[in-house]
Amino acid sequence: MPLHPGNSEAPDDKGGGRRLAVNPFYGETNPVSGMTEAPPTHRLPDAPLSPSTAYQLVHDELMLDGNSRLNLATFVTTWMEPQAGVLMAECRDKNMIDKDEYPRTAELERRCVAMLADLWNAPDPAAAVGCSTTGSSEACMLAGMALKRRWATRNADRYPGARPNLVMGVNVQVCWEKFCNFWEVEPRLVPMEGERFHLDPGAAAELCDENTIGVVGILGSTFDGSYEPVADLCAALDALQERTGLDVPVHVDGASGAMVAPFLDEDLVWDFRLPRVASINTSGHKYGLVYPGVGWALWRDRAALPEELVFRVNYLGGDMPTFALNFSRPGAQVVAQYYSFLRLGQEGYRAVQQASRDVARRVADAVAKLGDFRLLTRGDELPVFAFTTAPDVRAYDVFDVSRRLREKGWLVPAYTFPPNREDLSVLRVVCRNGFSEDLGELFLEDLGRVLPELRRQPRPFTEDKGAATGFHH
Repeated sequence: MPLHPGNSEAPDDKGGGRRLAVNPFYGETNPVSGMTEAPPTHRLPDAPLSPSTAYQLVHDELMLDGNSRLNLATFVTTWMEPQAGVLMAECRDKNMIDKDEYPRTAELERRCVAMLADLWNAPDPAAAVGCSTTGSSEACMLAGMALKRRWATRNADRYPGARPNLVMGVNVQVCWEKFCNFWEVEPRLVPMEGERFHLDPGAAAELCDENTIGVVGILGSTFDGSYEPVADLCAALDALQERTGLDVPVHVDGASGAMVAPFLDEDLVWDFRLPRVASINTSGHKYGLVYPGVGWALWRDRAALPEELVFRVNYLGGDMPTFALNFSRPGAQVVAQYYSFLRLGQEGYRAVQQASRDVARRVADAVAKLGDFRLLTRGDELPVFAFTTAPDVRAYDVFDVSRRLREKGWLVPAYTFPPNREDLSVLRVVCRNGFSEDLGELFLEDLGRVLPELRRQPRPFTEDKGAATGFHH
């Protein structure tokens, strides 16, 4: 969550500073102020407003937000069936942590963990352990903590003197940088090289030593939607163990791909079928098809999750084991996840994800045919594709394209790649459930409409590329 500093330059609403004008029709509901001016925005108002007035004021301001359905930057689910919304409304007051008071909600969470353990081919699904989280970021933090604690236990004679490290590709989501910062772990990053935009298994193995707590493999890179070769990574670490005796576990960050590959890429081996994979996370609110925010973290067995990280409290009633960074959170998203699993089943998820991939491929192919762009990925792994301007395009760049599409209502992120490919700037389109063929056609039409004017530019107009457009994970 971004940090928002207080507005130190805001006018003093009590001392005659500017106050926003309000529609006079709101006035009959608020005799206190007469509703000729709005309440202050940077301090609590003196008196209460009526519910309808407060709603209208907030509603009107939120009209200036972008349309989430046209946000091709986000991986997060922006559409669910009305029945799911009703269930979530019925559960929004239930505290997920209070398993004694809400035992059925806790049971639905347990069933979701069991379903994921089966989906990800845990050797003994009944022995796998897991939990819901507020999203993949928290799930990754928990998985990283487990890796660090297991390493510290194995190296008790040297820790805390030795500094642990975590090996991963430079393309990891920012949550892994946060983990290393917060938990004092050295990040060892495999850079991009040439047309390889994610981790190289051999290079990752070379960075490992006796202080490596694990290696992170990404099933669906944020930067371009490609899968990292998890099986090859495990093979490289197997060879490392044979040479050196180092036994380095793997965590699979499947924030998106762990809810795509099981349905569309059944022959791809990336999950608990690989003995070296100790844990997996996913975002229920991405291709798990649930509104934000819910994530899942699973460990292949109890040995992979150190018992000392699990806390038990009884002050909500009963004996409640918990492994989480926060405490209270709503049960609505967990219930919605169970609804989606129950509603869709294997075949339903396969149909939804296949439709998203089909749309991504068709739109990517159409973008390539425009002639102005070069595809980096085609949407044939995650339903995501990335593209950049063709070598002969000089009049504009990807930041200009992003800016012009935003004028049409489309949010398409433009950003530079990390080391060693900072020279490469791209656009990325995320195709989710709800981004249908007709919306894809509308997007292509709008992209085609902005190109003639962009081609007539004397040069790219975006000077501050960092501020031109946001990069959304």
